[in-house]
Amino acid sequence: MKEVTKEVYLKWYEDMLLWRKFEDKLAALYIQQKVRGFLHLYNGQEAVLAGALHAMDLTKDKMITAYRNHVQPIGMGVDPRRVMAELLGKVTGTSKGMGGSMHIFSKEHRFYGGHGIVGGQIPVGAGLAFADKYFETGGVTMTYFGDGAARQGSLHEAFNMAMLWKLPVVFIVENNGYAMGTSVERTANHTDIWKLGLGYEMPCGPVDGMNPVKVAEAMTEAIDRARRGDGPTFLEMKTYRYRGHSMSDAQLYRSKDEVEEYKKIDPITQVLDIIKDKKYATEQEIETIDQRVKDLVEECVKFAEESEYPPIQQLYDVVYEQENYPFIPHKL
Repeated sequence: MKEVTKEVYLKWYEDMLLWRKFEDKLAALYIQQKVRGFLHLYNGQEAVLAGALHAMDLTKDKMITAYRNHVQPIGMGVDPRRVMAELLGKVTGTSKGMGGSMHIFSKEHRFYGGHGIVGGQIPVGAGLAFADKYFETGGVTMTYFGDGAARQGSLHEAFNMAMLWKLPVVFIVENNGYAMGTSVERTANHTDIWKLGLGYEMPCGPVDGMNPVKVAEAMTEAIDRARRGDGPTFLEMKTYRYRGHSMSDAQLYRSKDEVEEYKKIDPITQVLDIIKDKKYATEQEIETIDQRVKDLVEECVKFAEESEYPPIQQLYDVVYEQENYPFIPHKL
């Protein structure tokens, strides 16, 4: 694994803090009805992304996930201002304001969504990996899904074909304990989701998803295996979300005490404690990072709010219009 240096810890802290504050601002904008539809926040799960990015090669590796998908593209290199604009439905967004919260996408940065169909991205991730193997790109696809999606039949189909063809894919279930509002204990007679990989003789195992170092170690091993041509890995990231499934979730299925208990192992706090213990940064330097993050989030909001909504004509520019269809290119 690449060494976890002082610089890595400082980057992890700034990145995870940005992701957290970015989404905290989104929550406020949602209440103001500036973000419409659904809004699923990643608060508490940031170490899963931070550790994975440390192990990935962003020049060729891909990522695909479900609808809790706002911070992943930022980590992959997408301008956070454009992500914010997309969430506000503005023409400067990643999909010109037509995707919204659940469908952030950037082909340029190899982030393939943002999928609203539960489990729908699992076979698509295997398909992306098939393309990498076919064209010999050397890339590996990180395919994320939640514990609820682990019960979908499409997972088993994808697992079977990925093992059969030794596809360069890492399947990652982010087990935050609740499929919407249903605990893992109530969805199956087993709670170790990673064991689903055993039926396909797929390398698999549990990972502490609240610790970016543990995530990076497991992801490095899985990515190296895939890049060697030895096929997929299935990892269960044991994590937790501090907010509800979506902004409309009353969270009646868990107690406030439970949430507070998990906040004691907040990944951002864990990284910050190490930075302080090892004296990687002074209090003043930490405050500078905090202010930089705050300023960037405000810049994203300003950019998004000052951007225009898509023009009506855009509705017609993204659909086929000739009677002798097919193969009429989009105008955008």
